[in-house]
Amino acid sequence: MASQRKSGGNGASPAHALGEAARLATEAQRNPRIGRALAQALECSFKSLRGGGRVFLCGNGGSMGEATHLAGELVGPFYDRKRRPFAAIPLGFDASSLTAVANDFGYEQVFARQLAGLAKRGDVLWALTTSGKSPNVLAALREAKKLGLARVLFTNHHGGPARRLASVVLSTPKAPTPRVQELHLVYGHWLCEQLEARLAPRSGRRR
Repeated sequence: MASQRKSGGNGASPAHALGEAARLATEAQRNPRIGRALAQALECSFKSLRGGGRVFLCGNGGSMGEATHLAGELVGPFYDRKRRPFAAIPLGFDASSLTAVANDFGYEQVFARQLAGLAKRGDVLWALTTSGKSPNVLAALREAKKLGLARVLFTNHHGGPARRLASVVLSTPKAPTPRVQELHLVYGHWLCEQLEARLAPRSGRRR
């Protein structure tokens, strides 16, 4: 039974999980390639939002949860309750569109078809895949490339085939999927915080 399992599922203690997360965050912090990629992701997202563009986000499972979470941080306040909302749209969140596209065209197209109908040049896609090979995320990246969107990929240490379709690759140190997702959230929160600071620098109220 779940209630009888040890913490972490394999006997690992909370201290071990926290220590592993801290170690990976420190490794990412010391990697100049990751730092440069975060700066590039910030710049293309800033240019898009400043110019009236939108941030589209997609992912599967936990990555879908993070995509909707980060969209909420952009639309709502991250810190500043007085600043304007930023345009952010999580793909696949509309159950009717999701199931219609999956039924008629296949699950691989659930993000790409929405993107084709909604996105325009000057927008940006944040694509989250811990494997770098999710077929529907790959299809979304291809569609975004065809439309002329900047493409920010949140992925693992190697990025899989998605790496070749991205404008900017936010990779992580080699780690299990849950730790990869945790680092993706750190990356996303940093981007949201910096976008708020640059796009609404004098609004003034923090939550």
